[in-house]
Amino acid sequence: MENSFILCDGLTTIQKLPDKSINLILTDPPYDIRKYSTGNIPLPGRKPLNNDIAKWDGAIPIEKYVKEFRRILSSHGNLFVFTSYNLFGKWHEQLDPLFDTCNFLVWHKLNPPPRIYKNSFLHSCEMVICAWDKGHTWNFTNQQEMHNFFQSSICMKPERLEHPTQKPLSIMQHIIKITSKPNDIVLDCFAGTATVGVAALLMKRKYYLVENNPEYYKIASDRLARAKKRLGAT
Repeated sequence: MENSFILCDGLTTIQKLPDKSINLILTDPPYDIRKYSTGNIPLPGRKPLNNDIAKWDGAIPIEKYVKEFRRILSSHGNLFVFTSYNLFGKWHEQLDPLFDTCNFLVWHKLNPPPRIYKNSFLHSCEMVICAWDKGHTWNFTNQQEMHNFFQSSICMKPERLEHPTQKPLSIMQHIIKITSKPNDIVLDCFAGTATVGVAALLMKRKYYLVENNPEYYKIASDRLARAKKRLGAT
C-alpha cells in the first residue's frame, strides 16, 4: 500500500480496507464537546472571547469504528485514539473486550489556553486511549520513553494551520516512533491538517489518511506536498 489521502467519510472508507492491513491506527476523532459550547464570553473592555465549538465536533458511532479498527489492525499493530474525558469510558467499553491490553497516554500541554475567570482547572491535559495484543510492536530505547505521559506545547505558528484542534507534530512522531517500524502503514481516518501524515513521512512510514471536510482536505494536501518536497518523498 502506497501513501494515500482520501476525501471521504472515515467509516465508509475504512470499511473497504482489507483485514489486518494497517500497522498503526493513530487518529484524533471528534470529542463531542459541541454541546458544551457557551458561545462568546464577554470581557470587560475587550473583544469577546470566541468559545464556539465547531459544528463538526459531534458524536460519532464509536462501536462501528472500533469494530473496523479491530478488523483492519495487524496482529502486531497498535491503536492510539485521542479523546476527551467524557468519551474515554465509551472508547474503553468498546476496546477493552477486543484487545489483550487497553491503556492510556496523557498529553500535557505546556501552554494551554488561559481561563479568564480563574474558576476551574486549565484544560492542560488530553487523553489518548490505546490498545494492543501480545506480540505488538514496541520500540522503547529508554525508561523515559516508557512513561504514559507526554509533554509539549500546543501547536503554534508557523506549524499551526487553519484547524482548531490541530495536534503538534512532536507527539505524533513520538507515538509513531515507539509503536511502529519503518515502512509500516499508519492510518488516520480523521486527518484534519494531516499531522499524522507528515509525522509518518518524517519517520519513514507510509500513511493512509481520510478527511471528510473539503476545506481541511485542501489545507492538508498542500501541507503534505510541501513536506514531500522537503524530504524528497513521493
